[in-house]
Amino acid sequence: MNASAWMLLVAFAAAVLAVSWPLGRYLVCVMEGRLEFVRPVERALFRLAGIDPEAGMGWKPYALGVLLFNALGLALVYGAQRLQGLLPLNPQGFGAVSPDSSFNTAVSFVTNTNWQGYGGESTMSYLTQMVALVGQNFFSAATGIVVVIALIRGFAAKSSGSLGNVWADLTRATLWILLPISFVLALFFVSQGVIQNFKPYETVTTLETLSYSVPKLDAEGQPLKDAAGAAVTEEVKTQEQTLAMGPVASQLAIKMLGTNGGGFFNANSAHPYENPNALSNFFQMLAIFAIPGALCFAFGQMVGDRRQGVAVFAAMAIMFTAFAIGATHFEQQGNPLLAAAGADQQASLTQPGGNMEGKEARFGIAASSLFATITTAASCGAVNAMHDSFTPLGGAVPLVLMQLGEVVFGGVGSGLYGMLIFAIMAVFLAGLMIGRTPEYLGKKIEAAEMKMVSIAILVTPVLVLAGTAIAVMSEAGRAGIANPGAHGFSEILYALSSAANNNGSAFAGLSANTPFYNWLLGLAMWFGRFGVIVPVLAIAGSLAAKKRIAATEGSMPTHGPLFVVLLIGTVLLVGLLNYVPALALGPVIEHLVLWPKL
Repeated sequence: MNASAWMLLVAFAAAVLAVSWPLGRYLVCVMEGRLEFVRPVERALFRLAGIDPEAGMGWKPYALGVLLFNALGLALVYGAQRLQGLLPLNPQGFGAVSPDSSFNTAVSFVTNTNWQGYGGESTMSYLTQMVALVGQNFFSAATGIVVVIALIRGFAAKSSGSLGNVWADLTRATLWILLPISFVLALFFVSQGVIQNFKPYETVTTLETLSYSVPKLDAEGQPLKDAAGAAVTEEVKTQEQTLAMGPVASQLAIKMLGTNGGGFFNANSAHPYENPNALSNFFQMLAIFAIPGALCFAFGQMVGDRRQGVAVFAAMAIMFTAFAIGATHFEQQGNPLLAAAGADQQASLTQPGGNMEGKEARFGIAASSLFATITTAASCGAVNAMHDSFTPLGGAVPLVLMQLGEVVFGGVGSGLYGMLIFAIMAVFLAGLMIGRTPEYLGKKIEAAEMKMVSIAILVTPVLVLAGTAIAVMSEAGRAGIANPGAHGFSEILYALSSAANNNGSAFAGLSANTPFYNWLLGLAMWFGRFGVIVPVLAIAGSLAAKKRIAATEGSMPTHGPLFVVLLIGTVLLVGLLNYVPALALGPVIEHLVLWPKL
């Protein structure tokens, strides 16, 4: 890594820490209903909806509320796409989206994945983008927040079966956390040049005239020839280009803050109308980590021991830093086949300028590599570079981060509850080693919790590996591969890892907008999201019903460096071992082929 890359990483880390601490305290105030100035509004809304925010729920009604809320969102997003040709705010006259693509997109946005098999500016009307997709960006992010808050309440409760009220939690997370911060972010992005309008697409005259010759055809469509037998050509000049317009800034703000991903434009955060400059790029990266980082400190405050939140934050930060350094190193090293001949072997293995393929010149390698690490550490999926064009090991970094369950800060809510699942596993393993009943935050970890932990950890590997196997063995799955061999396998593995872990980014060399992949990835997204959420809420309910026991001399401290190391080791060993054979068949083989002398 060069000096500018180090400076960017340090500046970003400092900004995340500076934002996370105060935001974490604000999150606690909101979710505990301690914001005095919003109480009149809350009371009116709850009275209108018939909700008693003080009426607690056990884990089963809480989980049922989460599932019903998201099932309704699925139906609304699907219906909006199928009917968009009949609905207003459609200046381009886009028709209905196909059933399989509508299903895939609806599941994608409901599960906070935002996988997009379509080009946004060529498929979706303003109404579909602004109401159905943006609306679900808020609701899916709120779902992640309320699930992790319920789990934290399970740890903090003193022999109570209540996890809170899911409807009050969803309301508060949406209205007082996501909405106001998104509004401020949207205004900032507009100030930087991100567009926000309802204009029809504009046809403009470019600064440069493109002139080229094409064969002239006769009435039957055959090339004309002159007397000498040479083809007759005619000169064609074009000076026009169609520029997509739309309400972009409002979608951009919540897609980043809610770790949703996707984009108004097909080019996503590489598009100049969506990410105009280095400052907007930095704030987009910061927005992705803002709430996941803040939730760590909120966790410590809510369980009554701030050191617990600091320990989890530290584990996430250490892993993130290591992966960010690795991705930047591999991309700056570049492709050895494009290296300049040098006097020594080491010089000849380094591509001058590094691997700029698929990257925006406005951002360069350092900012693109850091963005790729951030967006896959979180379950965001927004991209400012083509991950498919990364070097084999550079592309393996985002792939591995997703396969870890996106617990390195992770998505809004989902990152922290995923990490807490690994924390429970870590104290269980430690308890086995020292011969004591494991406990975490004063709650004994017993067979019921470990069964749910096992399900939560194994759901996504099963979906990823089984889905990849199905795609590789089927003709419809192989038909989408643009690059044969190890890289083509990596494209499929990446797609299933992205879907099942609710990320949404892609190795875009895979042609995935087909009925086969739309249905396969849609199912992986749904079960990858709610197949984890339900066990997490079951664990929360079980823990909430237990009495908190006082720490003794035999209790394992879960706030010091030793626990941080144990937690990191558990994440890497338990989370990654499932994927080692698949990784060996993809990016590892591709790297060894590219670097044969190694």
